[in-house]
Amino acid sequence: MRLTDNEKRDAIKLIQEGKALPDRYRFLLFDQDREVELVWNGKTNRVENTVLPFQTIEHIDEPRSEEVKKNQMTMFDDSGRQISGWTNKLIWGDNKFILSSLKNGPLRQQIEEAGGLKLIYIDPPFDVGADFSMKVEIGGEEFTKKPSVIEEIAYRDTWGQGADSFIAMIYERLRLMHDLLADDGSIYVHCDWRLSCHLRLVLDEIFGSNNFQNEIIWRKGSFFGPSNKLRQFPKNHDTIFYYSKSDNRIFELPREEYKEATLKQYKYKDERGKYRLQELRDYSNTSIEKFKVEGLIETTTSGLKLKQYLDDKSGKVVETVWNDINRLTNIRYPTEKPEKLLERIILASTSENDLVADFFVGSGTTLAVAEKLNRKWIGSDLGRFGIHTTRKRMIGVQRELKESGKDYRAFEILNISRYEREHYIGVNENLSEEEQEQVRKRKENEFIHLILSAYKAEAVDSFNNFVGKKQDRLVAVGPVNTPVTSSFVSRIVKECLDKGISKADVLGFEYEMGIKFEETKKQGIDLRFRVIPNEVFDKKAVERGHIKFHDVAYLEATPIVKGRGNMKTLAIELSDFGVFYTQDDIPAIEESLRNGSSKIILDSGQVVKITKDKETEIIEREVLTQKWTDWIDYWSVDFDYESRKEFIRAPKTNDGNLLEKGKEQSLFEFEQVWTGSYIFENEWQSFRTKKDRDIELVSAEKEVPTGRRKVAVKVVDIFGNDTTKIIEVNV
Repeated sequence: MRLTDNEKRDAIKLIQEGKALPDRYRFLLFDQDREVELVWNGKTNRVENTVLPFQTIEHIDEPRSEEVKKNQMTMFDDSGRQISGWTNKLIWGDNKFILSSLKNGPLRQQIEEAGGLKLIYIDPPFDVGADFSMKVEIGGEEFTKKPSVIEEIAYRDTWGQGADSFIAMIYERLRLMHDLLADDGSIYVHCDWRLSCHLRLVLDEIFGSNNFQNEIIWRKGSFFGPSNKLRQFPKNHDTIFYYSKSDNRIFELPREEYKEATLKQYKYKDERGKYRLQELRDYSNTSIEKFKVEGLIETTTSGLKLKQYLDDKSGKVVETVWNDINRLTNIRYPTEKPEKLLERIILASTSENDLVADFFVGSGTTLAVAEKLNRKWIGSDLGRFGIHTTRKRMIGVQRELKESGKDYRAFEILNISRYEREHYIGVNENLSEEEQEQVRKRKENEFIHLILSAYKAEAVDSFNNFVGKKQDRLVAVGPVNTPVTSSFVSRIVKECLDKGISKADVLGFEYEMGIKFEETKKQGIDLRFRVIPNEVFDKKAVERGHIKFHDVAYLEATPIVKGRGNMKTLAIELSDFGVFYTQDDIPAIEESLRNGSSKIILDSGQVVKITKDKETEIIEREVLTQKWTDWIDYWSVDFDYESRKEFIRAPKTNDGNLLEKGKEQSLFEFEQVWTGSYIFENEWQSFRTKKDRDIELVSAEKEVPTGRRKVAVKVVDIFGNDTTKIIEVNV
């Protein structure tokens, strides 16, 4: 310790007064291994180590669309086939807990058996002013879907304190990615001018400056903005940082195709077969003198010639400025990147059959390119809409590969959620555990009080899972920062059965994928699932009584059985579907609407165009959703729902018992446990695309044996929310 007596006295005084020490004390009190370090408010070396189970929601092993093949396969089938072994994984949830569970949980063993994770590409939300609303086409118009509360909370946690909170968010995730990456793996981090300097220092700290390989400049194309209004140079590039985990990395230098003009220029071939620039006579005397000085001229029997050769006829070596890949103009997702960009990265840093990951998957570009290049993949995203967009895209890639005779891999959609309510949002991690628990409890009580007040229910405290009562119905409230899970619903059903409760409401901002809502009715319980609107946090809307809690969607499906004998054909017709979404405070919108303007809003399951007349100020409403099929974006069928049980691998102790909460666990000590549910096997699907807005309402036929069976039908609406119904069919 290198402190003078005065410095010691001043430090003691500041500590006694509860004040922070000046920054210089950090260097006086502690040895520093790094000459340069990025420091931010609340920096900590704490990394999430929670292991949560992954629930398999859907398995897609064959991209059937037009027909479901019969059991016998033709001998001359020349279409692409499913590759056995590794199953690709698309995971919905917070990537901090996904990364922690991949790193420390049972899937880590599968990753290692698949050769290890060789490449990570991420394009995190680096735009502090980004609008994460989604444009949705419906009824011939384009409607803006607001982010869910969970997405808004994630955005607030990322940007609530500006760069400090973003760096804290990405720092912890990058540390988990570093641990998960194979020793010969690489990471590419995409960013722009806002945070590139910060990210470079974070990556240096985690991966080591000696493992920094390149700073790639991606020039996205020409600038087309109003240059006469700018007071700075136009921004037209992003930065991609390329780091390896060690010196032993996979890398093959990519080449860029030569432009036709370049190839025409290098048209002379010498006796060695190498292509050379034009004859010397095509150059000016000034250029000839310059070439002489540079030693680029050779003397031959035919006179002076240039020694400049084309490096490789197959392409020019790609350098760190990439100006041959333009940005996309017709995008399906706000942050979507060109496939050519990801193709270059994947080809440079992986080999065929290697495992690639993207933990901010967006619209799935990384996964689509990986699949086309015969790589395995893992992708995750917090946004439900992004997961659904990627699901459709990957089925499209499967179909494309299959049709062209190329093999493809199956993929599965997984859930991961925070099951413990004590991990409530907004707790200062610098507090003691006891203080954190007190803050969590207070915030949770405030949240529940807010929801019950908006729902016009009174509080109750004599139940395990129910917190309120409205008329003759008890009320359960899901967490604010995570979806309502199937395990939460199971606890509610159990309490209803144990205590003879016949009517109850479950309120949640979002519901886990794959919950079978109608299954609870078979227990003899009138359980109603309702969605909490984002406007519940708007004090004025609550006071005005404008808050509407809408029911989750419902669907009706009809089986179509044909044939005689022991084998018949089964098809499913989608006969009805309904949603009740409300997203806007209509009176407030009508009040703020300017004369002669219009706005498209969402009210009680209808998309409505509100227009205020320029002269009379009269408000007119036009309903754009003409039929129930307008809400359907995707639907699929599992013709034999109970054919595959869902198992999770739960941690256990050495004596074989399941691990108690909070106890330390060792890697790979897990036990197979049946969840009591089944995996949805996606055997047929129909969905809308940008090019084709039509959707089939009757599935293809499948040959099945006679007898009773359960069929699962899944519908995903235009917002990415899914509804699953199980129907019993007697074939």
